[in-house]
This record gives sequence, C-alpha cells and structure tokens, in this order.
Amino acid sequence: MKVVLLLLACVAYAMADCGALQRIKVKHQWADVYGSSAAQREKFGTALWFAIFKANPKSREIFTRVNGENIYSAPFQAHIVRVLGGLDMCISLLNDEDTLAAQLSHLNDQHKERGIGADSFALFETVLLDTIAGQTTGFDQDAWKSCFEVISGGITA
Repeated sequence: MKVVLLLLACVAYAMADCGALQRIKVKHQWADVYGSSAAQREKFGTALWFAIFKANPKSREIFTRVNGENIYSAPFQAHIVRVLGGLDMCISLLNDEDTLAAQLSHLNDQHKERGIGADSFALFETVLLDTIAGQTTGFDQDAWKSCFEVISGGITA
C-alpha cells in the first residue's frame, strides 16, 4: 500500500508537466502509430525493437527468456505485443492518476523481478520517441518526454 501511495505521489508530481493538452497530443499520436490492426502493431513493434537492438546490441541479453536473439520469433513477437499493450494501457490511463499508479506499481514489480533498470528505460524512451516521430505528423517531443516520464518514472521508482 505504501508503494502505491508513493507511486501516486510521484505520478501526481510528474503529471504537472504532462498537462491536459500534452496528454491529448500523446494519446492522438500514439493512436496514429499504434493503430488498430494487429499487422500495424506488429510492424511498429518490430521496427521499435530492431532500433533498440541496433542502438545497443548488448540489450538483447535482457531478453533471453523471450528469444531476444530473433525478434521475428513467436516468443519475441509475443513479448512485443505485451510491451506495447502495457504502454498502450498506461497512455490510456494518463487521465486517471489512481488507476495509472496501480498499473505502474504492477509494472514496477515485474521489471524489478527481471532486473530491468532505469538505464534500459532511457534507451527505450529515446528509440520510442524517434520511432514515433518517424511515423506520425506533428510529433510533439516535449509532450512525449513529459508524459513518458510519468510512465517510466512510475515503473522505475
């Protein structure tokens, strides 16, 4: 319970920079790149992870459980779906601080169990924003940075 309260306080603090307009922009641009079809989501996710592993080939070591050596394998494609689904849920919850804090607490526990730290999220953020910027019009980097900070800060707290 204390962890959830602490995360709620962190989310509320970080939300100050991720205001209503920024949340709308992020949600709109996310819907544009994430799409509604499985094919579009697979294409986006594969491009994202390809870029992550290109930027830091050693990061594949974190993903041995899901066959990170082959991003086209069924286990890794399923991992992509889970990661993007979790991100989609967090973006959707940007307007609901209490529920977002609970979700971030859950994701925080999962990432701690797997030893995935803040440095991995810095790489993920950089590549995510670059990938989104290349696939949407009117990309708002400031809105994404402030709103993604809410999400990554909650997961890595």
